[in-house]
Amino acid sequence: MIKGAALIMLFYFLGECISHFIGGIVPGSVCGMILLFLSLVAKIVKPTDVQSVSNTLTKNMALFFVPAGVGLMASYELVARYWIALLVVSVVTTAVIIAVVGIMQDKLEKKI
Repeated sequence: MIKGAALIMLFYFLGECISHFIGGIVPGSVCGMILLFLSLVAKIVKPTDVQSVSNTLTKNMALFFVPAGVGLMASYELVARYWIALLVVSVVTTAVIIAVVGIMQDKLEKKI
């Protein structure tokens, strides 16, 4: 498990470095995930090396939402001021995502 955690942290660090050099256009964590994905596809890293750590992180994913919740509570006045806009954006984007996924699923099922 230590090897897997070290690999994930290595790719996170490399992603942060790339993000810094490209001016922060893409977050470092995203760059790191892309690098890890590419190394898994290229068979540079074996899936079994990171499987136990990734399963543990996935099972405890709810913990990663705690900072976001605390941030919302800390920004209560801002949320209270713009709650209608936030609600509209949330409902509209959710509806668009559901529609796009439904259309894509329908098209993919017809191809099979």
